[in-house]
Amino acid sequence: MVKCTAPTFPRSNRLPDQPDRSTGVATTLPPVTEDLAAPVEAAPTSRPRPRTLDPLELGFTPRPPVPWLAPLLLLSTGLRTLLAILFGAYLDKRELQNALPGNVHKVTGTGEEVWLDYVADLGDGFNATYSVAYLLAQRELDVDGHRLPRGDILVMGGDQVYPTASGAAYEDRCKGPYQAALPCPPESGPRPTLFAIAGNHDWYDGLTAFLRLFARRKDGAIGGWQTAQHRSYFATELPGDWWLYGIDEQFGAYLDDPQLIYFEQAATQLRPHHRVILVVPAPTWVKAVDNPESYDAVDYFIRTVVAPTGAQVRLIVAGDLHHYARYEGADRQLVTCGGGGAYLYPTHKLPGEITVPPPDTKARRASRSRPYRLAGCYPSEARSSRYGWGIFQRLPFRNPGFSVMLGILHSMMMLAMTGVAYRSGALEERIFSIPLALVLLLVMAGAILFAKPPAAGGKRSTRHWLLGMAHGFTHIGLGAAGTWVWLQVPFVDWPWPMPVVAALVVYGPIMGFVASELVAAYLVTAGAMGVNLNELFAGQGIEDSKAFLRLHVGADRTVTIYPVAVDRICRSWRPNPDAPADASWLEPNEDLRVRLAEEPITITP
Repeated sequence: MVKCTAPTFPRSNRLPDQPDRSTGVATTLPPVTEDLAAPVEAAPTSRPRPRTLDPLELGFTPRPPVPWLAPLLLLSTGLRTLLAILFGAYLDKRELQNALPGNVHKVTGTGEEVWLDYVADLGDGFNATYSVAYLLAQRELDVDGHRLPRGDILVMGGDQVYPTASGAAYEDRCKGPYQAALPCPPESGPRPTLFAIAGNHDWYDGLTAFLRLFARRKDGAIGGWQTAQHRSYFATELPGDWWLYGIDEQFGAYLDDPQLIYFEQAATQLRPHHRVILVVPAPTWVKAVDNPESYDAVDYFIRTVVAPTGAQVRLIVAGDLHHYARYEGADRQLVTCGGGGAYLYPTHKLPGEITVPPPDTKARRASRSRPYRLAGCYPSEARSSRYGWGIFQRLPFRNPGFSVMLGILHSMMMLAMTGVAYRSGALEERIFSIPLALVLLLVMAGAILFAKPPAAGGKRSTRHWLLGMAHGFTHIGLGAAGTWVWLQVPFVDWPWPMPVVAALVVYGPIMGFVASELVAAYLVTAGAMGVNLNELFAGQGIEDSKAFLRLHVGADRTVTIYPVAVDRICRSWRPNPDAPADASWLEPNEDLRVRLAEEPITITP
């Protein structure tokens, strides 16, 4: 039997440019390079292969997809987002990472080439997350005639957990599924290495759980993948004069000084003939279309850290938007690939052409702006547009709590309107009456905020106000129509409090469903105008159309990108208890087919 192993890594005493505590004077040290191809000491683990899907045997609980429009989840996630943004500067653990080792890594791969996998936005429902993890863990994939071996490196590009970070959430939604996919190191060949950067959801607890999982200095591993980094960012030397840099932007705010010092020291090894693959948390080149300042941190990094060495950043990869999209420029590819497990995000509203950096940025020393065109996306724009119409079917059934909330709100509005239109003078009705003005204000405020949630990026424009108010008035009109119908039935004449009971039991469920369909119609209309696109697709929770990247750094120094698409995930699994130790614990009961989202992309040095 093959033993599962956990690696140990050498520790450096202090960071480059870290003040010597004995003298208080900053010293400049060459970056410590850690060769990850070197053999590591191992300790066996005793967890047996599971024979059922019982969480006690798996060691984690497979979770369903996050119901993103659930009222309590919306409230809690919104509060966590607000707190993280407001207090992020005070609780920024990147400054504390100055005390952790600042090693620069090296992965030699096989001979003069290396394979690299990239996945992002992966910590959602088990079926989608494990479908992608299972494919990543296989020794080799045959994709449209291309034989693609498993990556020597796996890069997780952010949002490894949803909806908010915690130890339990990481265990069930990230670590557990990936450990089940590759439980032990391969029986032959080098052990694959795992690097990760933090997305906004990883930051909601101040990065505590992320660092515990991915930046452990001892026994760091997720199944057969060994973790190597000691911070929330990393620099790795690859064969063929390529480097892999992963940065931590912390909600796109700024790059902290210890991080910049780390990369400046790593960049002392760069030469003009070197090329860099840069991994960032979000596709700020797309977000800069609406918010020009979004790209400033990435541009600052390239301009001040990489460019002075003469090296070039030829590829930037990001997640955050849950689809695949590639923008092509004269000397750089900008790739979004957030298809690791989270709900699908649309592609049919992506701009066909962008300018990076945006010409209207306020950065004083921005790089020269260059044009980029949308060269490929998955799913296709036509399919993405068709997905949008599925909101009518999926919204009420994928988000029952949202329909219940709408039913309660419309019941309150109907009772308030009934109180104005039908007064019996009973003391009980006066005591339990609902102020109509307050309910109408609540409806309008909710509709306007829904059009542009406080946590969403960018500024509120005229179209957000107009769409929000139109949405609110439509709900008020629906409430008036429902009140008129209610006044035609005998419930209103029943003794108190039977009218209220009848409203909650009869009126509420019916209006909850009708109001959900009204919200669906609003989302389709708003989505056509580029508003509430996230809510249009989050409300559907589409698990299919997933994607990840498999990259090959060849002996000729070229990098080939294979965007792997999964049109339909697997929803039924069976245990595989008698397989070899490094085989996946669970096998698909359905065909799990893959194909290329577009033809391979070759980047010459």
